Amino acid sequence: MTRQEIEEKVKEFLIEELEIEEENIFPEAKLKEDMGIDSLDYVDIVVIVEKSFGFKIKPEEMANVKTLSQFNDYIESKVNA
Repeated sequence: MTRQEIEEKVKEFLIEELEIEEENIFPEAKLKEDMGIDSLDYVDIVVIVEKSFGFKIKPEEMANVKTLSQFNDYIESKVNA
């Protein structure tokens, strides 16, 4: 899966599932501060990522993921491993 495909899928579920405004979705957007993702949203993200990309997010691996770009890097590293 290409980086562009990953970014498009992530953007799509952020807008549709988490109802994040499109203008708040940009590479350096901070997940919590800029996009308003809270702990309940993370639960949804875990389920969506597993369904969309076929792997389980490990909380300890997400500890240093602060921006959308880092989140996409994380998914890309798992999908293309």
